[in-house]
Amino acid sequence: MMWIYVMIMFLSEAWTQKSGTNESTTVNPSTSTSSVKVYVLRNETFKLGSDVNLTCSSKTWNETLFVIWTLKLKSKECKISFSDGRSQDHCMDGKSLRNTSNAQSYLHIKNFSTDDVGLYECESVYRGGNENHKITVAITVPPYIYAWVECKENKMVAVCKAEKGNPAANISWSHTGSSMLPDTRQLASEGFYTVESRLELSKDTDTKNLSCAIRHPYWNEERILSPQCSAGQISTDYNAYLHWLHTSVAVVIIMFLAAISFFAQKKLRLLRKCQQQDISPSKSPQTEDVEDVEPYASYVQRVNSIYNTSSDMFT
Repeated sequence: MMWIYVMIMFLSEAWTQKSGTNESTTVNPSTSTSSVKVYVLRNETFKLGSDVNLTCSSKTWNETLFVIWTLKLKSKECKISFSDGRSQDHCMDGKSLRNTSNAQSYLHIKNFSTDDVGLYECESVYRGGNENHKITVAITVPPYIYAWVECKENKMVAVCKAEKGNPAANISWSHTGSSMLPDTRQLASEGFYTVESRLELSKDTDTKNLSCAIRHPYWNEERILSPQCSAGQISTDYNAYLHWLHTSVAVVIIMFLAAISFFAQKKLRLLRKCQQQDISPSKSPQTEDVEDVEPYASYVQRVNSIYNTSSDMFT
């Protein structure tokens, strides 16, 4: 009797692992022989900018009673559902429920980005059972890649850098003239990874045959970079470029502030000059005094003219 009970418990849960899909499925018959519950856990990874379709059940719309997608993203939680022939979208970010040519339901995500990363839970209820899917969705982001050579006093350092990728890139060197092992470091920040590999070379090393290979899941093929040290150039360090850029920006800001200060001082001088002119005594009253005297001077001149004429007559 105990053996029969163990066999029943064993058959009540059937676990399957699909190769390449990272999916686990559990089938639990309910107390009713006509109802089946299916639980699926899986991980999915998609490329940045791609269009994504997530399926929750193989049942068609005619067989499905309702579908509820619960999205737990980094910035929010929301739901998208279909029931009684109507769709409801509480996410309002471009995601939508669609049908395949076989009337199978799926969740469509256009232009997949880092904002779409998270946990997607789906419950699909159909005639005869229901399915519950939990899908952990991740993103693959290609890194920015650089390569340069730092030419210093008696040695050279070749640098290969893959910046802000997800997952982290893999860097390898192709050069037979160096017995040194590369110094590779990895830095994680806000879900992105930066990998920098530095290979020390002797001063007389010919960099024409030097190259670094960068591999990343986003690319179908590896990327090959050939760092070079330009003739007459002390260093082509990426940090030196950033230093030059920051210095240029600082100079522009200082010149802009100096121009503002110059015009402000000039305006201040004009205002002070106008204030001094308003405070100084006006010379207009003296002009009025001269005008008041002029009629009298004219009158005296006329009187003298008559007097002179009378004198001439008597003489």
